[in-house]
Amino acid sequence: MTRILLYTTQFCGYCRAAKQLLRGKALDFEEIDVAFDADKRAEMIERAHGLRTVPQIFIHGRHVGGYEELADLEREGKLDAWLADAPEAPASETLEPAALADVGET
Repeated sequence: MTRILLYTTQFCGYCRAAKQLLRGKALDFEEIDVAFDADKRAEMIERAHGLRTVPQIFIHGRHVGGYEELADLEREGKLDAWLADAPEAPASETLEPAALADVGET
């Protein structure tokens, strides 16, 4: 089962757009609202290597980035490969943006 985790806030337009994209693909996801939870916000910042903006999105424990990175994966036809390809690496591993280009290509 694909595990998708979003760190969000209630009034974030990019968060709503990310959830809409995922729902449009009939995907389930876990959402953590960090607006009023300092511990969860600190967890998000640590997992996202210092990034403080929302949403921060993780698929199979791999850091996607925010909405724009998620939308880029979908637009380029690579999101389905990301969803299908559970990593062998530890769940805490994060792919750098440059590595996103290689996902799903052989």
